[in-house]
Amino acid sequence: MTSRISGFYKLAPSERLIAVAEQAALGPEEIAQVQTGLLLDQADKMTENVIGLFQVPLGIATNFVIDGREVLIPMATEEPSVIAAASNGARMARETGGFFTSSTGPVMRALIQATGIGDPFAARQAILLHKDDLMRMANDKDPMLVKYGGGVKDIEVYVIDSKMGPMVVTHLIVDCRDAMGANAVNTMAESLAPRIEQITGGRVYLRIISNLADLRLVRSKAVFKAEEIGGHEVVDGILLAAELAEVDPYRAATHNKGIMNGVTAVVLATGNDTRAVEAGAHAFASIAGRYKSLTRYEKNRDGDLVGTIEMPVAVGLVGGATRVHPVAKTAVKILGVKSADELSRIIASVGLCQNFAALRALASEGIQRGHMSLHAKNVAVQAGAKCDLIEIIAARMAAERRISVDRAVELMAELDEKAKEIT
Repeated sequence: MTSRISGFYKLAPSERLIAVAEQAALGPEEIAQVQTGLLLDQADKMTENVIGLFQVPLGIATNFVIDGREVLIPMATEEPSVIAAASNGARMARETGGFFTSSTGPVMRALIQATGIGDPFAARQAILLHKDDLMRMANDKDPMLVKYGGGVKDIEVYVIDSKMGPMVVTHLIVDCRDAMGANAVNTMAESLAPRIEQITGGRVYLRIISNLADLRLVRSKAVFKAEEIGGHEVVDGILLAAELAEVDPYRAATHNKGIMNGVTAVVLATGNDTRAVEAGAHAFASIAGRYKSLTRYEKNRDGDLVGTIEMPVAVGLVGGATRVHPVAKTAVKILGVKSADELSRIIASVGLCQNFAALRALASEGIQRGHMSLHAKNVAVQAGAKCDLIEIIAARMAAERRISVDRAVELMAELDEKAKEIT
């Protein structure tokens, strides 16, 4: 298999699907499912009060090599420049072997909040005294998870001061294996609430997962050769742009949004919980008390750019829409992943690549040139252009750097007039 498909963006959608099907060994049924998408009856079983479908374009980012493996990346996004930027950034990383990853494993936290306790530190000690018993009780709620090596691995207890008095908060540390984990850890937390009340003499209210998945971190690294990305001046420009995101939250917000352009597109394509991953990422970016970048950039001894990312990515391959949505199932097959941990590493790599591509554009030609060139097609469609006319008008507007519905209408009129003259 290879993710380097020359001229992929020039192919018609049906031809692209055939090319991906050949690389990912998709069968006729999977090909048909990608073309058809989610059916209304299927959607009605996935959420409440269904009245229709809201579809998002599904594209493929090419050129990725992750941990030595060629990977085609399904991305669900409406933003025109995202997939092109990811593919281009991944191509530039191939020269040095692509992306290299590591992780802390699929571990999540569940919180059990006990209140109304007069001696909170003594209550904390009491909970820890019963730790083994509490872990056993929790694991009894999900013997299948335990069978596959998961389950509660530890318990931590914190005394949290608040304006409503001290709270004793018990954290269940749960290895979720190939699940995102919300259902499993929430069930465990709820099952322990009566016992926590018994031990502490307090009242338990909240018992739920935390989306600040600081024990489920993934990391990715790539080296971009200076000559491949535009020279040493571009490297220095990227370093300066990245530094601003380190020290200024106004820039960091947009910097991290660029990362999430790639992350969220893959999370959505695989049927995972985009809100959980986004909440975890932004909370982690603020964990030191100030909102900062999720990526870091440095220059190595050869003058090449080294990019790294570290962030929580809580995704799963079992449960939820991943196993129900036909397109999500096919997206997972295209990725060729066998575990939730492997999926999370790919997602982090796409986030790093997306961020690099945006910084490179900012440090060289500016962000708008490439973005607006791709956006020109949408504008042409808004103006009423059809079929081949869309490409012609989009190319003219991009060349002129005048991308607007008004200009598209003018160009349509000009082309129509020329067609009449010819006939």
